[in-house]
Parts: sequence; C-alpha cells; structure tokens
Amino acid sequence: MTQSESALEEALIAQLKGMEYSTVRIEHEAEMLANLKRQLEIHNQITPPLSQPEFEHVLNHLNTGTVFERAKILRDKFALKRDNNETVWLTFLNCVEWCMNEFQVTRQITMEGKRKNRYDVTLLINGLPLVQVELKRRGAELKVAFNQVDRYHRDSYDAGAGLFQYVQLFIISNGVNTKYFANHKGQPFKQTFFWTDKDNNLLSDLHEFTAIFLKPCHIAKMITHYTVINESRKCLMILRPYQFYATEALVDRVKNSMDNAYIWHTTGSGKTLTSFKASQIIMNLPKVHKVLFVVDRKDLDYQTANEFNAFCKGSVDSTTNTHKLVAQLTDDSTQLIVTTIQKLNNAIMKERYLDKIAHLQDKKFVFIFDECHRSQFGETHQNIKKFFNNAQLFGFTGTPILDKNAACAVGRQQTTASLFNECLHKYVIVDAIRDDNVLRFAVEYVGKYKLKDSANELDIDVEAIDTKELLESPQRLEKITDYILAHHRQKTKAPDFTAMFCVSNVDTLIKYYELFKLKQADATRPLKIATIFSYAANEEDPDANNVNSGAIPEESLEVPTGTRINQTRRDKLDEYIADYNALFGTKCSTKDSKLFENYYKDIAKRVRAGEIDILLVVNMFLTGFDSPRLNTLYVDKNLKFHGLIQAFSRTNRTVGEKKSQGNIVCFRNLKDATDEAIALFSNKNAKETVLVEPYEDYVKAFNEAVEALLAIAPTVQSVDDLPSEIEQREFVIRFRKLLQVKNILTTFADFDEADLSLSEQTFDEYKSKYLDMHDKVKNDQGKEKASILEDVDFELSLIHRDEINVAYILNLLMGLGKLPPEERGKRQKEIVDMVAGDVQLRSKKSLIQAFIDKNLPNIKPTDDVTAEFESFWSESKQQAFNALCEEEQIVPAQLEKLLNNYVFANRLPRDQEIVDALSVKLKIRERDPVTKRVAEKIQVFINTFIEGMGGSV
Repeated sequence: MTQSESALEEALIAQLKGMEYSTVRIEHEAEMLANLKRQLEIHNQITPPLSQPEFEHVLNHLNTGTVFERAKILRDKFALKRDNNETVWLTFLNCVEWCMNEFQVTRQITMEGKRKNRYDVTLLINGLPLVQVELKRRGAELKVAFNQVDRYHRDSYDAGAGLFQYVQLFIISNGVNTKYFANHKGQPFKQTFFWTDKDNNLLSDLHEFTAIFLKPCHIAKMITHYTVINESRKCLMILRPYQFYATEALVDRVKNSMDNAYIWHTTGSGKTLTSFKASQIIMNLPKVHKVLFVVDRKDLDYQTANEFNAFCKGSVDSTTNTHKLVAQLTDDSTQLIVTTIQKLNNAIMKERYLDKIAHLQDKKFVFIFDECHRSQFGETHQNIKKFFNNAQLFGFTGTPILDKNAACAVGRQQTTASLFNECLHKYVIVDAIRDDNVLRFAVEYVGKYKLKDSANELDIDVEAIDTKELLESPQRLEKITDYILAHHRQKTKAPDFTAMFCVSNVDTLIKYYELFKLKQADATRPLKIATIFSYAANEEDPDANNVNSGAIPEESLEVPTGTRINQTRRDKLDEYIADYNALFGTKCSTKDSKLFENYYKDIAKRVRAGEIDILLVVNMFLTGFDSPRLNTLYVDKNLKFHGLIQAFSRTNRTVGEKKSQGNIVCFRNLKDATDEAIALFSNKNAKETVLVEPYEDYVKAFNEAVEALLAIAPTVQSVDDLPSEIEQREFVIRFRKLLQVKNILTTFADFDEADLSLSEQTFDEYKSKYLDMHDKVKNDQGKEKASILEDVDFELSLIHRDEINVAYILNLLMGLGKLPPEERGKRQKEIVDMVAGDVQLRSKKSLIQAFIDKNLPNIKPTDDVTAEFESFWSESKQQAFNALCEEEQIVPAQLEKLLNNYVFANRLPRDQEIVDALSVKLKIRERDPVTKRVAEKIQVFINTFIEGMGGSV
C-alpha cells in the first residue's frame, strides 16, 4: 500500500522531535504570533516579557517589504524602545553562532488570504517560519508539490502579518525524492536541488535527507551562511551541495594549513557563486589580511565584480587599472578584491609599485583563481609565490589540465595539480547532468557522409578537411550559411533561444557575415546577426596553432600599445558595428578602448536577453560567458580537450522545460575530439550521459509512446469516456511523454512529421483534450474534494509558443482574404485549431471563431483586416466589461483600477479590493462566495482580453 501524505507527515514530525526540535501546536495565525512573542523573549533573554504595545512595534517592523527585503530584516537587529524608555536590541536570527537559535516544528498551520491554505510542516527558528516542508504521497510527482508552493505564494503567504514571507527555504518531498530551494517566487523547477554527500551521492529519501539536512545546526548554517541575497535580481539564492562542500573544504584548508589546492566543478555549475561565498567567509577569518579573486581577462573582471556585488552589494570595487589595484591592496578596509592576472602581475613586478606594497609581503593573502588552468597563468603563479611570503593559492576550474591535455611550458608538462596540488572537491559534467544542473549535448555533424536522406548530408568535405583553400572556399561557406538559415529557427525554437557561431579566424568570419547579410537582404523576418572580434594584426591562424593544446586563444578587447593593427579588419568591424547601431539604436564603435568595451558589454546583455539571433565569434565569448537563453553553437573551428568542452558548455545552462539540451552543429569532423574530451573530463563511459541519443532513437521512443497512449485512449473522442480520474491521470502522463519527446525531436535537422506514427492533426486534437483536462483541474482547485489529477504536472511550457499571440493570429487572418474560397475554409479551421492548441489563446477561441464566422465573409481583399479586427475586439471587450460590472454590481472605475493593477504589477485583486469595488455592501456570510465568484470572473476577463495580446489590440 502506498504511504499516504499524512503518514509521511507523522514520520517526519517524529524524526524531527528526536533531533531536538521542540514540537508546538499552532493551528492559526493568532497562535503563531503568541508563539513568536515567547520565542523572541527566550532568544533575546527579554525580561520582563514584552508588553502588547511593544510586541506590536516588533510586528510592525517585521511586516515590511518583500521576501527579499525581509531576508535582510531577518539578519539585522532591531532597536526596540520599551515602555520604560529603555532601548533593547532584538536579534531575529543568530548568524554568528548559528546553533544558538530556538528550533521548533509544527504542522497544519492554516492561513487565509485570497484562499484558505493549510501548510504541511513548518520549521520555526526563534518563532519565525523559516523553513516550509510540503509533502505529497509516495508515487505523486514531486513537481506538484513545487506547483503547490507557487499557489501558496499567490493565495496566502502574504496574509495577516506576512510572517510566511520570512520563509528562507522550501523542502518538497514524496518520501522517495526530496529537494530544497530558496524562497524566490516565479523561479523554475530546475532551481530545486537534491542534497548529496561530499562524494555527490544523492540523499533523496526523506528520512535520510532529514537526518543530515534538517539537523538544527545544519539548517541554520544553510540559512545564515549559504543563502545569498542577490542584489541585482532582488531574490534569495541557496547553495547546492557541491558548492557547500567545496566552500567548507576551502575554509577548512585556510583555517588549518598553508597548503594550496583546487576545486574541479564542471563548466556551468555555478563556480562564481561558490568562489564568492568562499571568499566572503575566508576574508572574515582573523588571520586573513585580504582575499584576491583573480580572473584572466578584463571582460571577466567586470563580469565577476558585477556578480560578486549582486551577491553582496558593494562587496568589491572592480579594479580598473594597476594603480587602483595598488590603492586597494594598501587600504586595510578593503578585504575582497576582484582583479585581472595582468594587473596583479604588474603590481608585483614593476618597480614603480613595489615601494608602495613591499610592507604587505608577510601578510596572509588568499588568492582564488578563476579557470586556473589557462596558459598565461604559469609564470605569474611563480611571481606571486616569490613576492607574497604568506600566500595561499586556490584554483577553480571546470576543465583542469591533466597529463593528457597538458601543454608544454618552460620545458615541462604543467598541470593543474602541479600548480595547485590537491583537488579538494570534484563535481564533473556527469554529476551535473544527473542533478539537472546542466543539460546534455545534442551533437550533429554536417557534411559529406555516407548517410542517405539526411538534412545533415551537405556537399562539403569534412573527413579530410586539412587545407585552408578547402576550408575557406566560397562554395563551402555558402552552403553552410544556407544550412544555418534553413534550420536556425528550428534549432532555437525561435524566438525562445539564441545561437553562437564560432569560426576559425577573423577573415573567415568576415566572409560569413557578408553571406548572412547578402542572403537576408530581402527577407521579411531576417535573423539578427552580430559579431565581435579583435583587429590586432595576427599573421598566423590561431585555429591551426592552438588546437593541439586544446586552449582557446586569448582575444583581447584592448590592442596593446605598439601592437600593429590590421586596418582592413578594423574597417570591417566598424562597418558591422554600424549595422548593430542601426539595428539597436546604440552608439558603439572602435574609436577607443572604452567604446569597444561598451560594445562587448552591450552584445553580452542582448545575447542574454535573446535579442541577437546569432553571434559570430572567433574566440570571444567561448569561455566564461553565461547565457541560459543560448541553446545552439554552430562550429566551423577545430576544438579539442578543455577548449571543446568550454565552447560546447555555452549552450547547456538550464532554463525551463522547453530547453531540453544544448545543440552543437559541427561543420567539421569533431567526433573523435568530442568523445575524447568527454572521456577526459568525466570518464570513458560518460558519452551516454553527456550526449543525447540519435534522431532515430527519439522517433522510436515517440512511436512507442503513441502505442501506450492509444492503449488507453484509442481515439480522440474516447478521452471523454475515460471511466475515472485514475485513467484520466494516466492519459495525462502518457500524452505528456509525447510532448517531452517531440520537444527534443523537433530540434533535429532531420525532423519529419512523416516519421511519426501519429499525424500532426491527431496529435493536436489529443493536445486539445489534454488542455481541457488541465483547465478542469485548474477550475476545481480549492474545492473540498481534491482531484488526483492535481498530483500530476501538465508541463504547459512545452505547449505554449511565445510567437503565437493575437498579433500572430491577426497576420494569418489578414492572409485569408487573398485565398480562393475552397482553401479559405481549410485555413480557417487550421487557425482555430492553432488557437485551441495554445495555452494562452484557448480563452480567446470563441471570440476569434466569432470574428471569422461573422466578419470575414464580408471582408474584401482590399479591406483593412487589422482595423476590422481591432474594432470587433474593442467592442467585444467593452461588452464583456459592462456585463461583468452589471452582473456583479462592480463600480466601472474600480474594475478599471483592478485591471490596471494587474497589467502594471502582475497582481490579481485581493478579496478586500474586490469588496471595495462593489457598489453594494456585503453581509459577512456573503463575502467569501461573492469574492471568490468575482475573482474567477475577473480572471476569465484577463485571460480573454489582456493576456497574450502581443501588443496588437
């Protein structure tokens, strides 16, 4: 028999009680407030007890601001003026001696906001609810508990005194799987994490998770030390287990030895956050004078300083030049410095700086190096050790230099271990993929192969591709450009994701840019192409010279004084920057290094925002650049070892369910190099984990999933006849499998609907039934009898397409008038089916159908369909608005205000706001049913006339 939710809850409470949590009975907010008063008095040793007016002052202080702002209040002190005029300082959380807090557990607290909710298990620290545990029965999907937390955010967490906005961590579990995540409303399920031991073994069972993670001292340490208040995103972040173990190991090493060491955490796993947290803790250790976080490029200096300051406002002042670095080194108030390897080397090697910093030679300095394997580091490493007598050096890398990929330096093989000694913690790519912290790669090789009927069989020779003449032949470059233009929207699920195209050298990049520009000259929706490259003279092809070591060569934003400039390349870059300025309304140029640096930053920002479709590069952006919206890398460049993994890893950051993998499209035969790199940086059997299966495997998986679906619902109509919610739930799970597999299938260049055993039309008809079932569950939520369909996640993000909004539908309608009558009816049905198959547009189906039926027959090809549609839509919207006001006796101006609040603040009306908007006064017993009914009608109006309008109406 499956263990019930209540049985899980009982077992958890009993386990926590045995772990020295005090149990307390709290059923509603009044009891929680009374308990908070007692716990604050105990924690702060308040005597005599707080009077009610004094406690009200405390509550007023606590009930302020957002979750982000309350996280700061929680960690701060409060000066309370007592009734006798004495001032006492209250702490709400002891962050220094984190075990010295008061720990309690309670269950089934009821809070009533927009709806009444009962929370499963709450962990109270000093009386405040800081950890919330939501449980589901064994066998239920874990994401359903996550979705439930999301509903509580909307319904009740801000109710009353808003104490549940002090929750720092959520725990979700179905007994078998248990995950944790920070309180950050609106984050995707991908930001939930399993806990592990230090060897990355999962501790997913609720009992074993609780025994380790929820120990009072550990949970308090996670909140006080390993929760980050992100200033730029105004949210909370929590470290993942490997970040925790790495930081603990580094801190322990500084406390107890002078030995150097390094951390091997795969690219994309959040090394910057780990290194920041380690720096923040280490800099506060008594014997440490300063911590220097060292990067090897100016752009990374800027990027890292921004990220560090996001994690803790004002924590670093980015060093713009060596003079500024020297000033920071000699300023005792500056404990954490982010700088580049070049500036650091200047400071300790140039005579004009040595007198100013000589007195620091015996101070305890801790250096943390980002991507510590890079080639130029070797010499500076020795210089640092020579100058600082009391230095401790730590390195972070996602792709260490091992014996196999070591480049020869100063006559000997340099490895990460030879520079830094012991590896303190390892988290390789297979670990990260298993934990859903990064995605797998789908690698397609495009060229002249023995494949038949494949879109990837392009008439370019890739097997013996070793001559510059062949590589750069106009015919080859043109065919590759045509391939990218043909498949780009498919690869990136445009406009959801973006791509980067890395090529071997600047001259070839210029040819590609010109081809993209030429071939899109007459396109109605041209791809937005941008590029950036160095214009320093370079006599040699870096692609040919560096591939043996695997290193991606440095391509600096600055052209050092005395370096020759390739004027042709600079003129071309200026020309392309002019295209960029025209496209985005910017004022970038290469006139000076500052303007060029601003161009780099602007490109980085727009790639992250999804505004650039393809970024053409040689070496820039291939290491150290993070953009979750980047999902595709086109490769016409030799890559190997750590350079290959670094470049591929630009594509595999997680973001939502729709991004299922990082797409790599190779126009060179990099298969052996890819296999070798994966084996080197994980293990010889890792390929199956790191790479997605071939196209044919997903076709087979889809067709097998179709068989499973038809076994329970052989026809679309039979879905309506499923006898119970058990069968309905099974239908949802089986159709969702089709959605998941098709989401991957459609990114392959070879994707063809004819390969699938379910036609596109039938698939869409089943999808409509699937969405009907979701709508039913959504409408039934909150009713007394819970549906078992609430235990399954519908993954609607796999259905909604951002480009399908009312504006898009309008464009299709405009084309109907130009079609002959026999084709018009067929196209009308396709449009209506498209509307029915989209999550947001379903609510508009009846109105769009009405417009097609009543208005389109009378519209001539020369008429303005847009104007007709807008007139129809405005009239329908006003009619619905008037009807809602009349039916529910709402003051029109008040309804307008509620709708405007939703548009500008994305917030549905609260119950009291609805009551205030009515023209009649409600009796107490009428309030609940009336406010619920009105809220539902307002939601329907918003879904129909506001959401998904795409700025068209």
